[in-house]
Amino acid sequence: MYYLKTSASFDSAHFLAGYQGKCANIHGHRWKVEVSISGDSLQNEGTKRGMLIDFSDLKKAVHDMADSFDHALIYEAGSLKAATIAAMNDEGFRIIEVPFRPTAESFARHFHELLTAKGLPVSSVTVYETPDNCAVYEV
Repeated sequence: MYYLKTSASFDSAHFLAGYQGKCANIHGHRWKVEVSISGDSLQNEGTKRGMLIDFSDLKKAVHDMADSFDHALIYEAGSLKAATIAAMNDEGFRIIEVPFRPTAESFARHFHELLTAKGLPVSSVTVYETPDNCAVYEV
């Protein structure tokens, strides 16, 4: 089995609605996303001969995904009032609604699904919320 791994980081804010503790408040992280892909064989022909996939293709997919969440407030659907969302939009803030609670665990699964949908043979996604704490999702 061959494995390739790359990573990308992004800065964003989130909060955990209904949580009993500090994380109920809006706060930010420097999220780091590590993506591993795997496969049994390497390509046999062309310019990508001897490669599982081209690293540049993998890096672009992971960096584009991370960039799409950079410098935004990420919030769970239904956790903010419509008036709050409207006011933030009127002020020009970048906000991203997600259909899940924005935890490291949920992001790891979400990123796995996004990259798999792009045709990448993702084996695992690790999301660091802090340098010492991460969540891993693998199938």
